[in-house]
Amino acid sequence: MSLHHCSPINWSQATPTPPGEPRERQRGRRRARPLAPAGGRSTRDLPPPDLAMQQQRPPSVRAVTIPFADLEDKGKDLSGKIGGGFGRQGLGIVSIADVPGYPELRKRLLRLAPRVANLPEEVKRGLEDPNSRYNFGWSHGKQKFESGKFDTFKGSYFANPLFDVPTTDDVLLTRFPSYCRPNIWPTGDLPELETAFKDLGKLMLEVGLMLAHHCDHYVMNQGVGQYIGESLGQTLARSRCHKGRLLYYFPKEFSKQKDGQSISSWCGWHTDYASLTGLTCGLFMRKSVEIPCPDSGAGLHIRSRDNQVVKVTFENDELAYMTGETAEILSRGHLRATPHCVKAPSSEDASLVDRSTFALFVQPNWDEKIKFPSGFPYHQELSIPPNETLAYGEYSERLLNKHYEEART
Repeated sequence: MSLHHCSPINWSQATPTPPGEPRERQRGRRRARPLAPAGGRSTRDLPPPDLAMQQQRPPSVRAVTIPFADLEDKGKDLSGKIGGGFGRQGLGIVSIADVPGYPELRKRLLRLAPRVANLPEEVKRGLEDPNSRYNFGWSHGKQKFESGKFDTFKGSYFANPLFDVPTTDDVLLTRFPSYCRPNIWPTGDLPELETAFKDLGKLMLEVGLMLAHHCDHYVMNQGVGQYIGESLGQTLARSRCHKGRLLYYFPKEFSKQKDGQSISSWCGWHTDYASLTGLTCGLFMRKSVEIPCPDSGAGLHIRSRDNQVVKVTFENDELAYMTGETAEILSRGHLRATPHCVKAPSSEDASLVDRSTFALFVQPNWDEKIKFPSGFPYHQELSIPPNETLAYGEYSERLLNKHYEEART
């Protein structure tokens, strides 16, 4: 979801990898990429999915689902579910069912997305924060599609759901603007957005931290023993830079153009570099009336560990989580990051339909030290030496600096 916002991969230029080949050997060529949101999108070079799979509708797979009652029981052994969802052979996604209060909070926020997008242009300009590379407040047309064109089909609203002012340290504000700058809210034009955004974001963080606890239990049961340093749960619990992203996909006329049939037509292939990404199911509307998704082939698609593409489904009232790169690093590869993209509806019934969704990037604090293992399969263009230790903020700002420069060229 997203919902999922692009770090495009040009499949025609990527280096093919046979199904099942170890990730450490998967390499792609360096390519220009768009400005990516903080905590969100990775620029990892991904091998192309099987070409035959791209030419037919991928099969649908139900996400591994955990009841909330089991999740909140810290003594419950969920290793089978965690391994099946996030482990070496999992798809990298788990959904949580029956989260108290979640269905109401989801609808309350997602119904506000079109209202944000349709605020007067001068109001939206006042809600932009270019100093954060548009990672706080309103953002529209700042990212690029795989084609290299700027993405004007969706708008985003970014905010920290926990802290309006993460820090007042001027040095940090300058060093890590994508995480440390203050929230911006349309207090005079849409005051209800702040409460709805924060309430859903806090709930998704709470559930995400419960999930991280069970991830830690699973990792230690793999024979790794105690973590070197802090566990994933401890690392995320003390962070001040979790980031929410409310997304609105503008309605458009149905088109039979080839781009509309692409599996990555709404968001290109990427992995997230946060630890966990919380996702809501999308809310579709036509002329302000809520409708079911008009195309059963649209939505979240994931590349499996054997290089096949599948569409992943979960219920509207379930909360989904995907694993990102830092979860893979901290778990020493026992939790695998999730290559994914989003396909737009392409049927004639999709005309004039808009979509709203919300993502929460659950990530370490900007000063959290991350040790990059030898053979790290991401971001070869950054030339991170084996066993290098970087602050999470430095790592992600390097990516943002690269994206920002390339998006301007």
